[in-house]
Amino acid sequence: MTGASQPHWAAVILAAGRSSRMGMQHKLLEDLHGKSVIRHVADHVRASGFSSVLMVTGYRADEVSAAAGPIETCFNPDYASGMASSLKCGLAALPDRCEGAVIILGDMPFIRPEHFKAILEAITAAPSAKALVPVVKGEWAHPVAIRRSLFAPIMAVQGDKGARAVLKAHAEDVLCWPSNDHALLCDLDTPEALEQARLQSLVRAD
Repeated sequence: MTGASQPHWAAVILAAGRSSRMGMQHKLLEDLHGKSVIRHVADHVRASGFSSVLMVTGYRADEVSAAAGPIETCFNPDYASGMASSLKCGLAALPDRCEGAVIILGDMPFIRPEHFKAILEAITAAPSAKALVPVVKGEWAHPVAIRRSLFAPIMAVQGDKGARAVLKAHAEDVLCWPSNDHALLCDLDTPEALEQARLQSLVRAD
């Protein structure tokens, strides 16, 4: 997906949070089909042809980095303030050559390379769109692709939220990308969600 057809799109994996809904567990470090949750995510991103890949770390940063495998990271010292600080940390660290970024949550291991590649193809085919949001059964899903023209307003976001408010404010410039794939909605942020995932075969040991 690199080269002229997909010029300089970055992947930003958000992996800094405290995993507070998991109790004593850290969701990104938990085993899922023989690999940690974050390793599944990182492996799928590495296989997707992004020109740059960056993972934002914070809570238990060294453990998360080790579990993810070889990957460029940036540390968010303000990770406790919420997702916005991690998103801004990642966008600020991207090379200037990046046309945009696909924002990936570290607890969504069911999103596979074919999903990322299809999203890159869709946003590249819509040069007037400032962002792309997958929509599954009427619900906004992940990952979101954001062109650099929206980076500045996103850098003003505060608190435990991502880019949704900015995307809603620029709704006329957002490409809604329909999908029927539940993988784009499935995050593992509770013990119950993790246990349910362990009963599924949507993530394979690569």
